[in-house]
Amino acid sequence: MIDDIKAIFSKNLNALMNRMGVNVSDVSDKTGIPYSTVNDWKNGKKMPRGGNLQKLADYFHVNLSDLTSEQKISNIPSNAIPFGKGFTLIPVLGEIACGDPITAEENVEEYIRISNEDLPHGELFYLRAKGNSMEPRIQNNAKVLCRVQSDVENGEIAAVLVNGDTEATLKRVKKQGDIVMLIAENNTYSPYVITKDNPARIIGKALEVTFGLYDN
Repeated sequence: MIDDIKAIFSKNLNALMNRMGVNVSDVSDKTGIPYSTVNDWKNGKKMPRGGNLQKLADYFHVNLSDLTSEQKISNIPSNAIPFGKGFTLIPVLGEIACGDPITAEENVEEYIRISNEDLPHGELFYLRAKGNSMEPRIQNNAKVLCRVQSDVENGEIAAVLVNGDTEATLKRVKKQGDIVMLIAENNTYSPYVITKDNPARIIGKALEVTFGLYDN
């Protein structure tokens, strides 16, 4: 019975941490509870009591029952949610689950907090650049803020699904009549010509490149 309660609490705590985009260090710093203690709670090894449980409820702005009762706590209720009064959480896409909406929870590897003052309009997501095909403009592991849209203007950089809609990549879109090509910034890479036998699908427009943003 005690182990069941620990597991329920751990599940709720992890969901709330994901929803707020915080880690063990953040919770420890803001509540004054030792890091090792919060980490044990997160991993289901221990269960908080009394005052510490209330500290957590106050920190996450939830009721005590939201921490201790078995329930469904959504990690993120939508692709971008208000965070406090002045921030929004933007999803960073990881592996793409074929058939799911692009910003579905299953496709998200983390969330980044962005000030609402700097927030472009539309449905937003980050895509992590992989490799050197877009260097020097977009370096490996840079995070690129994108807006969901199914097409871009000629010459703009887009987030594009390839390999059977399972891999998202960043490329410059070139249009010549009925021909659409995906062009790398690195000229050692050949153009990717979109055809029936070599399909691709634009999922968003690149808006901003950030290097080292919230990297561990």
